Amino acid sequence: MTDAAASAGLASPSPPQMDGRTHSLLSDPVVPLILRLAWPNLAVMLLQASTGLVETYWVGRLGPDALAGMALVFPVFMLMQMLSIGSMGGGISSAVARALGAGRRTDGDRVLFHGTVLLGGIGLAFSILALAFGRPFYAMLGARGGALDAAVTYSNIIFAGNVLLWVMNALASALRGTGDMRVPAAIAGLGVLLIVPLSPLLIYGYGPVPAMGVAGGGLAIVVFNAVGCAYLAWHILSGRSLLSLRAGRLEWRLFADILRVGALSSLTAIQTNVIFIVITSIVGRLAGEGALAGYGTAARLEYLLIPLTFGFGAPLVPLVGTNVGAGRIERAKRISFTGAAMAFAAAEIVGLLGAAFPSQWLGLFGSDPEMIATGSHYLAIVGPAFGFFGLGMGLYFAGQGAGRLAGPLAVTVLRTAIALGGAFLVLRMGGTSSIVFAAIAAGIVVYGLAMAAVTVRADWRSS
Repeated sequence: MTDAAASAGLASPSPPQMDGRTHSLLSDPVVPLILRLAWPNLAVMLLQASTGLVETYWVGRLGPDALAGMALVFPVFMLMQMLSIGSMGGGISSAVARALGAGRRTDGDRVLFHGTVLLGGIGLAFSILALAFGRPFYAMLGARGGALDAAVTYSNIIFAGNVLLWVMNALASALRGTGDMRVPAAIAGLGVLLIVPLSPLLIYGYGPVPAMGVAGGGLAIVVFNAVGCAYLAWHILSGRSLLSLRAGRLEWRLFADILRVGALSSLTAIQTNVIFIVITSIVGRLAGEGALAGYGTAARLEYLLIPLTFGFGAPLVPLVGTNVGAGRIERAKRISFTGAAMAFAAAEIVGLLGAAFPSQWLGLFGSDPEMIATGSHYLAIVGPAFGFFGLGMGLYFAGQGAGRLAGPLAVTVLRTAIALGGAFLVLRMGGTSSIVFAAIAAGIVVYGLAMAAVTVRADWRSS
């Protein structure tokens, strides 16, 4: 066979064992394809994010200590979400997509099993750490008295069921790697239907159900994770998925295929959440618990960008991975920038609305003047930069699909250095929260622009 013939074979849209869904990822028009994969994921991810807002609303009615305690735990809980869905889960999705794009169906099945084992173990490790060291950790962040007690109580409940979250997201990520966005999205929708009534019931009690306070909000999340995990396992084991879940001998090559994307992605997620955790601590130290609650509540709007960009970004992982696996690099790049542009537009709309109407958002969770003032100030400065976060995150997911994350990781390090550098200068040399918030905004803008430059130059041909 000549080199030209071999190259043509690598680029063939119909490798062995290719099903109709995989063929669609390689050949359908880009914009309709992204929208078709994104809309169910996007709609339900936003609904799922709204459950966190509902929980914040009810916890806020317990008083400022409960709201401040929850604000301290929230970045840590979101770290678990980002690691299990977007980082290690992205590693699973990417490995499945590349295997199916190259016609290696059996490897796709084996990645599902290896990913479930790997993420289950990681979830257990985080549970042990949080239960053992939660109180000193939250105290280190500046929590005192009732706020510290609320943080520890909420954290202990959440992390007692942390393994369920990680296993559920391992199964959902494998399904996304096949291009199936609807079943994972349906599970998120189930979470909305379950948590919205269950959270206030457990927080405040009713009839024979005792009032559990802030612990009730955490327990509602654990119940959902258990139900979602059970349903996804049943769906796959019953043969309704393109993949099969079968136990077998563990192979390092399959763990490595997940980790070469998931491990680097995890560093990115950790850095993103470190920014929130450190800024939360600094704001609390500079201005007290009212300002801490204000920043934490305003930052929840920024955290809404994560499920929003995930809605557009998650489809990019199987789309880019499948096309890279089949040798279609130009199409993979076109998909990447198209999806990232959609994520930019959606995130910028959220940011501009938050900057224009901050009190409408913050007033949902409390009326403390200091909380409203700090949160409004944050959104006025950082909100207009939100679109660049969407751009960068969209291209980050594309890098996951291609299996190339060294460049995106370097960009995230740069963003972290800018944001935290400004914050630490304020602590060391004196200054106001305006400087801290301006550094966060600058870091986000640089993040989006630099991620675009890295993606343009990236060589995905050997992935």
